[in-house]
Amino acid sequence: MATSDINSCDKQSYDHLLAVISSERFLKMQGLGNEVPFFICPFRPEEVNEMLRLEDQLTKQLRNQGVNVLSINLYDLSIELLKEREIFEQILEMESEIAKEQLKELLQGVLDPESHLAPAIAKTLGDTDYDVLFLSGVGEVFPYIRSHNVLNNLQSTAKDKPTVIFFPGAYTHSLESGASLDLFGRLHDDKYYRAFNIYHCEV
Repeated sequence: MATSDINSCDKQSYDHLLAVISSERFLKMQGLGNEVPFFICPFRPEEVNEMLRLEDQLTKQLRNQGVNVLSINLYDLSIELLKEREIFEQILEMESEIAKEQLKELLQGVLDPESHLAPAIAKTLGDTDYDVLFLSGVGEVFPYIRSHNVLNNLQSTAKDKPTVIFFPGAYTHSLESGASLDLFGRLHDDKYYRAFNIYHCEV
């Protein structure tokens, strides 16, 4: 039987997230066994704006409680990387002239998680004093960046502190197909099992 928890961005969800993330058990990564400290926070795709506000509010309240949150938005980071390589304007000009598949292949190459994205995140982690990493912008960078590829390449980099991935869709588990990140609740091909659903975590 599959489970596919997609939580609404309501007060109950907010209170649970705040209680879990601010807890000593979560921050010290207790009870994880040998698994990486990745926590999926699934939400309804149509509530992306509400989740952005919730994430911002959560970040501020956690910081008020002495928990340092480092927030990385994959879309913003992608734009930064393209500008650093001085190809952002060039890509904008090309966008209307080339096929979508060509644009997708181009962006997949210049924003490859192993070669470019993960190293950029690793540098930010190394330069920042933080207690928990918030990773967002997953939906905005689809289809040229897939969330499971990012997580696979962060397993050796972001293993020392807990990471919360705000995911517009469901994190499903079934005996037949294993675990997968179902983006927008429709795309079922991102197989990833080394993460926990944060709504299943106890304080």
